[in-house]
Amino acid sequence: MQSHDKNCHDFSGGQLPLFKLIICIFKELSIAEIFIVSFFLFNNCSFCQKLQLNQSEYFEARGVNVLVYSNQYTGMFFDEKTAGIELIHHGVRTATGGAVRLQNTPEQWDLIPSVADRKVDVKNNCIEVVLRYKEYEFDSKVRVTAKEDGVLISVTLDQPLPEELAGKAGLNLEFLPSAYFEKMYIMDGKPAGFPKYPSGNTEIKPINEKTPQFAGHTTFDDRGRGEFIVPCPLATGKTLVLAPEDPERLVKIESLDGELMLFDGRNLAQNGWFIVRSLLPVNKTGKLLTWTVEPNALKNWIRKPNIGFSQVGYTPGQAKIAVIELDKNDTPFKTASLCRVTQDGKSIEKFKGDVNVWGHYLRYNYAKFDFSSIKETGIYFIRYGNEKTNTFVIAPNVYENIWHPTLDVWFPVQMDHMQVNEAYRTWHGAPFMDDCLQAPLNHQHYDGYRMDDTTDTKYKPFERIPNMAVGGWFDAGDFDIQTGSHNMVVSTFIDIWEDFKIDRDDTYIDQKTRYVDIHRPDGKPDILQQIEHGTLNLVAQCENIGHPVRGIIVPNLHQYHHLGDAMTETDNLPYNPKLKPYETDGQSSGTPDDRWAFTTRMPFMDYQTAATLAAASRVLKGFNDDLAERSLANAKRLLEEADELMKKQGDHTDPWIRMWGRGADITALLQLYMTTKDRKYADRFQEKIWIMLEPPKENMQPGFDPGFFIGRSLQPAIKAIPYMDAAYKAKLKDAVVRYKESIEKSDRENPYGLPISGRGWGGSGTVVYSAITNYYVYKAFPDMIDKETIYKSVNYIFGCHPYSNISFVNAVGTRSKKVAYGNNRADFATIAGGIVPGVMLLKPDFLENKDDWPFLWGENECTIGGCAAYIFLSCAVNELDR
Repeated sequence: MQSHDKNCHDFSGGQLPLFKLIICIFKELSIAEIFIVSFFLFNNCSFCQKLQLNQSEYFEARGVNVLVYSNQYTGMFFDEKTAGIELIHHGVRTATGGAVRLQNTPEQWDLIPSVADRKVDVKNNCIEVVLRYKEYEFDSKVRVTAKEDGVLISVTLDQPLPEELAGKAGLNLEFLPSAYFEKMYIMDGKPAGFPKYPSGNTEIKPINEKTPQFAGHTTFDDRGRGEFIVPCPLATGKTLVLAPEDPERLVKIESLDGELMLFDGRNLAQNGWFIVRSLLPVNKTGKLLTWTVEPNALKNWIRKPNIGFSQVGYTPGQAKIAVIELDKNDTPFKTASLCRVTQDGKSIEKFKGDVNVWGHYLRYNYAKFDFSSIKETGIYFIRYGNEKTNTFVIAPNVYENIWHPTLDVWFPVQMDHMQVNEAYRTWHGAPFMDDCLQAPLNHQHYDGYRMDDTTDTKYKPFERIPNMAVGGWFDAGDFDIQTGSHNMVVSTFIDIWEDFKIDRDDTYIDQKTRYVDIHRPDGKPDILQQIEHGTLNLVAQCENIGHPVRGIIVPNLHQYHHLGDAMTETDNLPYNPKLKPYETDGQSSGTPDDRWAFTTRMPFMDYQTAATLAAASRVLKGFNDDLAERSLANAKRLLEEADELMKKQGDHTDPWIRMWGRGADITALLQLYMTTKDRKYADRFQEKIWIMLEPPKENMQPGFDPGFFIGRSLQPAIKAIPYMDAAYKAKLKDAVVRYKESIEKSDRENPYGLPISGRGWGGSGTVVYSAITNYYVYKAFPDMIDKETIYKSVNYIFGCHPYSNISFVNAVGTRSKKVAYGNNRADFATIAGGIVPGVMLLKPDFLENKDDWPFLWGENECTIGGCAAYIFLSCAVNELDR
């Protein structure tokens, strides 16, 4: 540690008052720096009043919450930056990952501890967790206790640190980089700025010193050199003050034992955080480390109201209700106003109405402001107390073009096996021209795919599967082909084409030259070209593999986190085992980077793909006749083969697979009947649909409402109405009644009246899918359901939701997402038209959707299924008033 003023050095390891620390800091600063720091410290700081454990089992004071393993590492995607000891600071989650970790800057796929025990001691105002690394039979006890201006965090070992973890195991706490961009820190009196872009020192160490990552994978491509990167600390010392100039982000951390180190995790991974760390000493037991963590709290802090409204605007006739999210210490105003902006730049109050208190939900209070009576076309904003929203529109055509960015830009960018250009920009070259390899047996992939003990194909493990470099889309922010999602997208696009007849042409797509040009018409409906593109890949799977696969994805973890041009995720050359790694003969390569096809056969996937191809054959007739004929032939074959597989497999023992596989064939039967008019499909559909409209009598998974099962089957049931007799529709009405009861129950559960949140993944997809079901019900039974249930869902997506009021659709609405978890997320950017998952629940009560940090996929990752559904809903809501 660098030398300091003796008095500073003496008290840096003890618990002295803050003002003594400030005196020592001032000795290190210039006159100008002293003025700045003292202004903020003495005018804005009141290190938080005593934190108390609340009924939700986290520490709470006004403006400060400290969560201690309210959220745990799930193991599915390892370190998702949503677990451990966490800090919610003035309404923003700024710290996470407080735990004993084995790396200076843990990456997503590094080993994570499980929670062996968690005890909440209300009497002593503390929480204690036992963390376990089973790989090393290593337990540590982390205790968090409220004290004075913050918390004490201590680490205790009952057994000495395992020898192989010496110099590796330490106490970490991670801070969100975007919360500290353009801010300073002070380590033992020495000031510095947080780097906007990673620029710290690193060093290389031999691979035998690296702590293994998940299942032996590695996130680092060392090019065969047997080494790895280790970030060096930005600063070391005993006392660290983060953001002393910003009272909302100021945190003081002091180590009473070991040395503090500050790291920048972005040297290894763009999604890394700033990490504060102290190593655990070796050959010792008992309490080994203690930190004091003191977050500043603004006196009498109250979170600003979040006024939720649609950033896209409203049609004159629909309901217009803003939902106002309020701090629990806030007192709601009795009224709010709607103001209109005139052509000369003035604003006129057009309506003043009551603010009606809804009540409490999770951590906030809610009220509503209804301005439905205003129907005049114009530009408006809402004024509530001192808060003024941005502007929005009331007009008959507000929904007319809201899906254009999604179809024009987002989907073309996701197109696999194609070069995609937009004006002066090339989004990516033609990727994955190396086809794919047969995945090995009994393999669990890090992204959830699995191979069983047979390939179910004619190919041997690692054998090349030819003719697969055609069609398809990147599934989401990564670059895999997920067959289930492809079925969803193609089927949704077919519904859009048949239900709404959209023939927009703004994209040039040439399959022969593998070239896509955005904003360039080519005389063909874009939606048909996208249907063709997805169908090409599905048919290729059926014809070259024999059946639809679970997915096609890169094998190496260092490829999986690839950001940038998809064409460079592999070398685009077929794998040749006769060549050495990184060696090429110009036609093939010895680098084993080709994507793997996970081919274990599932009857559910066969039925789903049969439905998609049967529908595709119908709409592609006259557009691509050859593909239409092949689609229908494969659809018929898949149905027959899936039926035989189901007979052999019987009732699956896994309740989840049994639940999702229940009635998997009904959509295939309906689509085959709609296409062929063969009565045998309609008869079998009618036999099964009524069973599916009843919730299962047994084996229902916890947390699922019976209405979920009804809603899941209502769409195909309603789509069948034009092909059935009057008695069918009359009988279907009973199921609609039960479905209506289920959505009315949801309407009462939160102020938005929608299924809005989930742990691990935001709820906007559920909102969109339920709105689509409501649309089908409304079109078939307009007397049974109010179309406002559809408008309400659209309003939510466009800004009437918790945490913020931005539109969850990139580049749609006055204010929309600034960042998203797309393949350009390293640039803190978005791809226009993508819809993000939205607010995610962090237990027990914190809903979050960050718009300054794109790397939380559960909040910000756009998927092809979600974006296709958004286009359908956009067309549906636009059609409602016609």
